[in-house]
Amino acid sequence: MKNKRGYSNFAHFYDGLMEADYEEISDRIDHIVMSEMGKRGILLDLGCGTGTLCEIMAKKGYDVVGVDASEEMLSVAMEKRCESGLPIQYLKQDMQNIDMFGTIDVTVCTLDSINHLETFEDVEKTFERVSLFAQPGGLFIFDMNTIYKHKNILGNNTFVYENEDVYCVWQNFLEENNRVDICLDIFEREEDESYIRHSEEFSEIVFSMQQGKAMLEKSGFEVVGIYDGYTEKSPCETTERLVFCCKKPELQDVIN
Repeated sequence: MKNKRGYSNFAHFYDGLMEADYEEISDRIDHIVMSEMGKRGILLDLGCGTGTLCEIMAKKGYDVVGVDASEEMLSVAMEKRCESGLPIQYLKQDMQNIDMFGTIDVTVCTLDSINHLETFEDVEKTFERVSLFAQPGGLFIFDMNTIYKHKNILGNNTFVYENEDVYCVWQNFLEENNRVDICLDIFEREEDESYIRHSEEFSEIVFSMQQGKAMLEKSGFEVVGIYDGYTEKSPCETTERLVFCCKKPELQDVIN
């Protein structure tokens, strides 16, 4: 199954179906940034989706740039920006081909967007591009689903999500190399109580913590921390989401 990263139908239902704790994610990211850098600067949100995290980080004082490959997701994000009036810049770009106007202090990539890349080569390209535009001493913070989650939680399971406007059936199919193919059937309730059906298909790849660390170091990052989700806990065998905190070495460190 080929990744359909555009989410042409899913974009308009994304916020209502997602159960992410954006406040927890943003607080943890901000804590890491202030601990490692001591300041809030330019923040790039890769795979920014509908812009919820961008809005929160902008309110915290970051100069935010949001990047996503989906026009539909960015359209929703820009509607939020019009309502909030926050100075967030949005760009339509693939993560593995980002092209910034200058260096970035902090790059974040949340909600397993890294897993949604199609190949390991795409992951390596993404790390390389992030490193290229990272300010010396800058941070790259991202999360990813683990092999454990793919095998034991997502697997060949089906999940159902429902709110007053939408009914969603989420089917997973575990394939070789622990890739998960995902089929979404979204039923949108109309005013006459009938439903319109929308469908999306995409995949999530996965790699080990050791593989991730090796790719990051090859791209020029130093991995300064790996956590069990957005906590201070170390990963364990049943960790479902890894959070990597990486730093671009200072120029004097490279010279030495």
